[in-house]
Amino acid sequence: QVQLVESGGGLVQAGGSLRLTCSASGSIVSFSTMAWYRQAPGKQRELVAGIGRTGLRKYVDAVKGRFTISSDNAKNTVYLQMNSVKPEDTAVYYCAACSRTIISWPSMTPNYWGQGTQVTVSS
Repeated sequence: QVQLVESGGGLVQAGGSLRLTCSASGSIVSFSTMAWYRQAPGKQRELVAGIGRTGLRKYVDAVKGRFTISSDNAKNTVYLQMNSVKPEDTAVYYCAACSRTIISWPSMTPNYWGQGTQVTVSS
């Protein structure tokens, strides 16, 4: 069992930046893929970005070129750097640990979820 705790959310103006952090209670290298999802009000949870054990990264089209996922295996931490944010990026952002490899993108089927962190982008 692993616990995932997100932090770093908040209110930001459109065009600004935020960095989300996901801290894991156990080793993240035991998972094939670490991912970020988000859920906007009234919408389904959607995949945003993923990073495989080899460092291979994947993004959904809506965030390509603006968001960057990274990990620090020694600290069991995953980051999501969000640049040039837009009002449509407003959502609760969740960290997820997946046993499927990044090759399965976008069908990741997370095994563990964090509790989420709210990101609100004002126009």
